[in-house]
Amino acid sequence: MSATADHAEERTNPAVRLGFQPGQVVQEIGYDDDVDQELREAIEEAIEGDLMDEDYDDVADAVVLWFRDDDGDLTDALVDATTYIEEGGAILLLTPKTGRTGYVEPSDISEAATTAGLTASKSVSVGKDWSGSRLATPKAAKAKR
Repeated sequence: MSATADHAEERTNPAVRLGFQPGQVVQEIGYDDDVDQELREAIEEAIEGDLMDEDYDDVADAVVLWFRDDDGDLTDALVDATTYIEEGGAILLLTPKTGRTGYVEPSDISEAATTAGLTASKSVSVGKDWSGSRLATPKAAKAKR
């Protein structure tokens, strides 16, 4: 594939933009009827495999965490997600966009991420109803310095 094609895929596939790569093991937490199926399919296409569900009991390269305001404590959810992830891995925190049911304030995301020992490295719109925050575990954050 040419460099131009790679760049075109990066622009059109949000999963590639978010850094998902072939061969990665990605665990999905918080799946419900309201998730963005197109994003899920894009991630599976990018990793060339299926997303692992919440019962997956091995280490993952990344975690996709769907979280809504009424899902409980965000800090606890993030801490729990880090227990499943490879050191240096990332968590893609997906929350409903402003005005949608379950919207989470950006300040709440920032505070929860900091408390959980994570560093926010990128926020993106990932679909019609969802925003994504890419959160890095401490080793990944240090490696970028």
